[in-house]
Amino acid sequence: MDSTQSTNIVASANTNNAPTPFVVGEIIIEGNKHTKPYIIERELPFKRGDSINLPELVKGFEISRQQLMNTTLFNEVIISLKSFRGYMVDILIQVKERWYIFPIPYLKPVDRNLNEWAKQGYSVDRINYGFKFTYNNFTGRNDKLKLWLITGYTQQLQFQYDQPYANKSLKHGYKIGFTYSFNREINYATIDNQQVFVDSLQKGIRQWSGHIDYTYRPGLRTTHLVSLSYSHLSVDPRINELNPKYYGAYRSEVSFPELTYNISYVNVDYKPFPLTGWLADGTVSKRGYNREMNQWQVSGRASKGWALGKKTFYGLQGVGMLRFPFSQPYINQRMFGYGDMYLRGLEKYVIDGAAGFLVRNSFRQQILKFSVPTYIKSKSHDRIPFRIYARLFGDAGYSYNQNFTNNSLTNRALYTGGVGVDIVSFYDFVLRLDYSFNQLGQKGLFLHIKNDF
Repeated sequence: MDSTQSTNIVASANTNNAPTPFVVGEIIIEGNKHTKPYIIERELPFKRGDSINLPELVKGFEISRQQLMNTTLFNEVIISLKSFRGYMVDILIQVKERWYIFPIPYLKPVDRNLNEWAKQGYSVDRINYGFKFTYNNFTGRNDKLKLWLITGYTQQLQFQYDQPYANKSLKHGYKIGFTYSFNREINYATIDNQQVFVDSLQKGIRQWSGHIDYTYRPGLRTTHLVSLSYSHLSVDPRINELNPKYYGAYRSEVSFPELTYNISYVNVDYKPFPLTGWLADGTVSKRGYNREMNQWQVSGRASKGWALGKKTFYGLQGVGMLRFPFSQPYINQRMFGYGDMYLRGLEKYVIDGAAGFLVRNSFRQQILKFSVPTYIKSKSHDRIPFRIYARLFGDAGYSYNQNFTNNSLTNRALYTGGVGVDIVSFYDFVLRLDYSFNQLGQKGLFLHIKNDF
């Protein structure tokens, strides 16, 4: 029974304009060869035995589909009314599971983005290679096992296990992880808004860290996390000749604990590429506890998306970060240009600071939607879907830096804009091609790739 039939039933069940309560009977789940049924039922806003008006139940179908897709466990989810038994309704949930095991070779430039690698002449020497083993949905409880063995330009060993549903109530979970890395090239300073490296120091830079996290998800959309970690960082002592504030006070190594609390809220149509709904999170962390390392950090992020038409969307995102005391060693000064914290059009630059904010505006118009056959004998992977959007965007930001003021983009208002194309496919693959400009009068073409591997 599809959603159109459900709507007709709703109309006939409310002939007197008075909602008729129904009782949820059986919840039949099909297609979950690996995922435990109770993990699927965890994402539903209703359960067996609930008394609910039929219009609200049908509305709950879309919430359920959205929640299940945002688990990133499935390629497709269909929820429908299966049958009526008097005032009892049975519900059918059909899912197409993803592939969960990815034992794949790893090959990636060490630079921040593809444009930075291009500045290095696409040097093969600046490539990391190795092996990444990721097992999503490890035991069928949406848990994740990750093991990375990386060598080449950087040596890295990483292990992490994430179990979000560790008890019978499916509200409490945990994460554990360990990371070790070594690199002979050291980013010891930022000069003229560029990372400056040295690779002639014999000892290079070594880092290891371990963490244990507790997670609590009382409902569908809000998750709390408390993390305790410990890190040890060491660098060739001669780095202090280049930047005595690298670790601060001419130190060549530092060890510190870090305590973090994070709260996140997710209510969007599709978390890896949200077009409508709310996304928000806030974090408070304390890094170190003495003169060697002493930092409080407060950060927040919120995104809101609106559908302006059937295929037209507007998105607004705001990000803010504050570190105090403002006087911090160089390693605690990263702001714009790292990870997802950047202005589109200023990807070539890094902008350090102890406090900053970023606002992004994006108008999107879907221009194509199609799928390509894979010729694989698989019900869940017989076609590869594609959605293509044209995008118009504008960003603004500001970074405050008290210690390192010899960069022209710090302590000033920043703004960029441009046009772009987004290509979205399954497994959370997103390719963004931007033609952007900035306040320096510069223009350029930038490519960004995001995927689940």
